[in-house]
Amino acid sequence: MRLSFRARDWSRFWLAGALLLWAFALGATQAAAHNVTEGDAGYIQEIWGLNIIPFIYLGAKHMVTGYDHILFLFGVVFFLYRMKHVALYVSLFAMGHSITMLAGVYFNWAVNPYVIDAIIGFSVVYKALDNLGAYQRWFGFQPNTKAATLIFGLLHGLGLATKILDYNIAPDGLLANLIAFNVGVELGQIMALALILIAMGYWRKSAGFWKHAYTANVVMMSLGFMLMGLQITGYFVAA
Repeated sequence: MRLSFRARDWSRFWLAGALLLWAFALGATQAAAHNVTEGDAGYIQEIWGLNIIPFIYLGAKHMVTGYDHILFLFGVVFFLYRMKHVALYVSLFAMGHSITMLAGVYFNWAVNPYVIDAIIGFSVVYKALDNLGAYQRWFGFQPNTKAATLIFGLLHGLGLATKILDYNIAPDGLLANLIAFNVGVELGQIMALALILIAMGYWRKSAGFWKHAYTANVVMMSLGFMLMGLQITGYFVAA
């Protein structure tokens, strides 16, 4: 189910999103692209050999604190009511995320971190507009939501791989450590998703859900614009 997206509403909220992007672009002096904390980065650079448990912890921590991932997942499950549908879409996202995170680090696929994180910000905008029913109104058809979830999962994983590459993980035990990190990411995703679904379950039972669902997706869209603006600013500042 998707919300009715009227043209006059779009013009108003497009302006709001554009103003948010502009304001943050002016105010930002640098953008933290797919951030890994300084303490974690130092730890990654210093350790050597097989470190399964620490990398599981780091992966879980990254996912739980990764607001871009959380926002996208929130949009994905917003109108999913059956657990089999939630499992399908989250699995597609996890598969895409895992493939490019593991392959990106292992095969040294370097991508500009600001560009990939701007695309990740766009994924949040895309999903919010999808929930608002914008594509059906604008183009007369509904994009394949499963394919979009997988594609954006691939891009999210590539963003993380790009950041990890900056810290030059020791080659000794690299593959096992990366797999452990990815296991942690998936465990963190399960924890974050569980909290989202519990909150959504209570919210959906309230009388105000449909009243505020539209606004929630507009806010999500605006946050996606904000993330894009921060990364675009970082790209030009760093150039």
